[in-house]
Amino acid sequence: MIKVASYNMRKGIGLDRRRDPGRVLSVLGELDADIVALQEADRRFGARASAIPPHMFKDHSDYVPVALDGRPLSLGWHGNALLVRRGVEIEESHSLHLPTLEPRGAVAATVRIGDTRLRVVGMHLDISGLRRRQQARAILSHVAEGEPLPTILMGDCNEWRATGGCLADFGAQHRPVDTGHSFHSRRPVARLDRIFASPELEAVDAGVHQSPLAARASDHLPIWARFKAGD
Repeated sequence: MIKVASYNMRKGIGLDRRRDPGRVLSVLGELDADIVALQEADRRFGARASAIPPHMFKDHSDYVPVALDGRPLSLGWHGNALLVRRGVEIEESHSLHLPTLEPRGAVAATVRIGDTRLRVVGMHLDISGLRRRQQARAILSHVAEGEPLPTILMGDCNEWRATGGCLADFGAQHRPVDTGHSFHSRRPVARLDRIFASPELEAVDAGVHQSPLAARASDHLPIWARFKAGD
């Protein structure tokens, strides 16, 4: 069984307007996932340094950030980052450039958990519907050109509608996982955060992580899904 999660951590700034990376790490500890996709994981200005100081992962977390080239001070690429539980093997990782008018991107990695190899893509799509569809198609094209592997796509899709748009693009070949409403954390009314999986992966359980800590740590609640690999 493999558990994944996606979390827009809002640069570590909670609803109390305090930046508290330790609180974010505590929420991640509550999730207890094998793989986590983070969005807004970097500070917004300057060098775009990680909102969670790297030493805190070593000292206070069971997660290891997936390394990416090009941004030594950041946790990922344009705020997107992947974390894996200690002991998960990272075979390769890279960033994806997405078509956009503002800084956007996605991150991808191939990992091995036990006997299962899979590709994971973390993303944060545009607020523009047209750009979202262009970005979704760029991600899907990248996946199609790569090695055939069970694949999980997850992140903040910024899509308020229940169907259509980028959701239809992703859903054409990847199954949407019904996690639930994750935004706004104070009163969740929207499914902005999404998980999609290729047919080889069967979702056996999924949901939104709701805890008193998660309700304060960001304006999004984390979503999660548990999968078993197909034959």
